[in-house]
Amino acid sequence: MSALRAVSIPAAVTQQHISDNTAMGANLTANGATFRVWAPNAKKVYVIGDFNKWTASDPWLLQERAGGHWTGFLPEAKEGTLYQFWVEGEGGSGRKRDPYARELEHTWPNPRCVIRSAASYPWQDWTWRTPEFRDLIVYELHVGTFFGDNRERRVAKFLDVANRVEYLADLGVNAVELMPIVEYNTPRSAGYNGSDLFSPEMDYEAENPMELKKYLAIVNDLLTKKGKAPTTLDVLAVPINQMKALIEICHSYGLAVILDVVYNHASSDLKNRANDPESIYFFDQAAGNDPNDSQYFTREDHCGPMFAFWKQDVRQFLIDNARFFVEEYHVDGFRYDQVAVIDRQNAGSGWLFCQDLNDTINASDPSAINIAEYWGPEPAVVTARQTGGAGFHAEWHDGLRHAIRGLLGEAAAGRDAQIHFQPLVDQLRAPGFRDAWRAVQYVESHDTVNQDGPRIASLAGGGNSRSWYATSRSRVATGILLTAPGIPMYFMGQEFYEDKRWSDSPSGSLIFWDGLNSDRTMINFHRFTRELTWLRRRHPALRAEGVATILMDDFNRVLAYQRWVPDIGRDVIVVSSLNESTQYGFRIPFPSQGFWFEVFNSDVYENWVNPMVAGNGGGVQANGPAYNSLGASAEITIPANAILVFARDQGD
Repeated sequence: MSALRAVSIPAAVTQQHISDNTAMGANLTANGATFRVWAPNAKKVYVIGDFNKWTASDPWLLQERAGGHWTGFLPEAKEGTLYQFWVEGEGGSGRKRDPYARELEHTWPNPRCVIRSAASYPWQDWTWRTPEFRDLIVYELHVGTFFGDNRERRVAKFLDVANRVEYLADLGVNAVELMPIVEYNTPRSAGYNGSDLFSPEMDYEAENPMELKKYLAIVNDLLTKKGKAPTTLDVLAVPINQMKALIEICHSYGLAVILDVVYNHASSDLKNRANDPESIYFFDQAAGNDPNDSQYFTREDHCGPMFAFWKQDVRQFLIDNARFFVEEYHVDGFRYDQVAVIDRQNAGSGWLFCQDLNDTINASDPSAINIAEYWGPEPAVVTARQTGGAGFHAEWHDGLRHAIRGLLGEAAAGRDAQIHFQPLVDQLRAPGFRDAWRAVQYVESHDTVNQDGPRIASLAGGGNSRSWYATSRSRVATGILLTAPGIPMYFMGQEFYEDKRWSDSPSGSLIFWDGLNSDRTMINFHRFTRELTWLRRRHPALRAEGVATILMDDFNRVLAYQRWVPDIGRDVIVVSSLNESTQYGFRIPFPSQGFWFEVFNSDVYENWVNPMVAGNGGGVQANGPAYNSLGASAEITIPANAILVFARDQGD
């Protein structure tokens, strides 16, 4: 005879372990979890879950505190407990997801929240140090389309990116910028329509046990190669730990991780109760459906509802989000989307938010970089708060991008077309910025390859990306980017000559990884990019502040500039040509007499090793007279459509 087992229901919510400093969201503590949520117009807020059969009743009513916060302690809550809030207000009642939820179930619509420990992942990156900001070389990628099996039918995963970390480290970049990775409520997305800002996108997390075993082998191979302890299937089976494992692996291979975050707006679906009734838009169930009734958002719209920055709790919510990823995910910085919108459409409060955000992240991790997208660009954005600035470290900059793309467009008109180097000279160093490295420079980004223009390979060839004109001019464009001041950034596929427009929809837009094994043009361009990237890392002058144009010849299509480390030297001379013919005996200024190594010649990479390469046999003697205010000069050979780099040494 068997007895029925009694169902254990936890004791009612209490105020044990609750104080004015109780953290927002659900947080495990002694024998249970604390809850805190902001719902200033709510009449009642309950915590619900399997523990009370998802029914709102008095034993699980949270207590209202000052400022519209509701708190409670739930005994016996543990790792993996499912929960939501039930909110009652003038406008109705219903379930709501925790705005601070660390994890959501892999179910749409209306996923439930999962309680996770802040220490759910066993980190091993104690010795990791983020590179100096001036030394960063960034690689921007989109997790869902970057790499992985069956990307046409299957959203790629965090651990698919891990499978490419060795490749990225070999390329020479030392930072990856992940396009937005927080939860969005559409099947595929570029990521700029976030709905739940603390939970990583569930479609980037693997659930299938057989798939997880495959990833476990990849992860452990990568970890053990770097002397780290292997992880376990139980660790990876916690979905949010897969992103943490990716970051751990990146750090092990010398790669910082920068997150692209969107604080100027959220998903446009949030404000339609029919589309997402459990979102934060009408979280406190205020009366009516007027957007002005939302506790988090305003009437303003920028690709989605804009956050109400004049409210201190809204500002704190977003600041908490950034600090959360620094502290719990060990990220090394952020790229903040459309900060200009935050500022200009929130007079006073938007700028204050930026200042408080930067102060908070600087205090939490001084080595984390804060990068703003602010058009302009505007130097005040990277000026210290003490002098009225917003306090960001660096800013996306479009000056060099426009100048390089303009030059390519002019050159693509043919050998007799007029070209103009002056716009490029004006933007070699970001005007008005007190440090050159405060400008993130690029010729391709997710915007430029998606909506703002063709990829460099296509632009350089006037539409024909497979001609010598296209490949050689593309090398010049990339060469200028990697030898100019600032923080250079690649967009995924740029390094191996991807010429297709990109979008988050995989149809016909996925980067062609197979080209690295089968396409000679892509193989050669990848070799060029890799060796150019490592050239920048070997020569301190290419990462330093010093830059001066020493020759500009529009008629012969030649530009030369000098790079150096202030007060030290280590001079480097960069010579670029968009002339379609090789030029012999072309006099170039040099800072001092003596032998200068030709440490880089892009012409070598055409049909590697180019059997008809033009160059200077490994170096030149700069014994000619002073020229253009420099103390020496040399007659050199400049290959057609090429970039050359000269230095007194071979680099570090």
